[in-house]
Order: sequence, then C-alpha cells, then structure tokens
Amino acid sequence: MGLIRFILNLIWLVTAGVPLFIAYIVFGVLACLPIVTIPFGVASFRLAGFVLWPFGREAVDTGHASALSGLGNIIWFLVAGLWLATAHVTTALAQAVTIIGLPLAWANIKLIPVTCFPFGKTVVSTSDSRAAMLPTVRR
Repeated sequence: MGLIRFILNLIWLVTAGVPLFIAYIVFGVLACLPIVTIPFGVASFRLAGFVLWPFGREAVDTGHASALSGLGNIIWFLVAGLWLATAHVTTALAQAVTIIGLPLAWANIKLIPVTCFPFGKTVVSTSDSRAAMLPTVRR
C-alpha cells in the first residue's frame, strides 16, 4: 500500500500538487502581512503541506471547534476559500482528461470542503486512530 501511495503522490505532485501548493503559500503570505490575520496564514500553510502530498493523510475534525472557528471559516471562505476551491476544480478538470487522472481528480474534488472551511480541522496520517474516528473528507 505504501508504494501505491507514493506513486499517487508523485503523479499528484506533477498534475496538481505544485500549483495548489504555490496558491496556498501565496494566500498564506498575504494573510500573514496584517498581524490580525496570522491564524489564516497558519491555516493556509497547514493546508499547503497537505495538498502537496495528500495520499496517506487525512483532514479530520478536531472535535473542539468554537464560534470563532465558525467566524474564521466564513471570513476564510469569502477571502481565500472560494478562490482556492476554484483552483481545485481547475486542476481536477485537467487531471480528469486521462483515465489515470480520474481518481486523482476525484480526490482533488474531495479536498474542497477542507479548503473552504479549514478552521476546526487538522491533518493526520491515515494510520492515526483519529482518522478512523472523525473523518471529514469522507462525509
């Protein structure tokens, strides 16, 4: 299973990982410019690492999201989430051109909920027990 994840991650890296990673880093840097929005930058950097090498990891609910997380998710969606979701759809369309890219395109589309609402979520290894208990992407 580890070899398959590695191969999928390599194909992902070439077809979507690098452009999405750059987009998340750009939004993260822009969010870190004003001191007040540094948590948005941290969330963007966390997701950048996830979209660069996603297979073998999963985004799960932390289980202790607050009203501030909800407010942060709304602000994030309006400022960055919608644009990053558009980038996911664009790269998914490019991946779906080939038969080999169809599963990657589907995985790309499944990342959109985490992209739009990142607060209250964390990225864990699929072998972590939290991945089995609190899945976000599979809902």
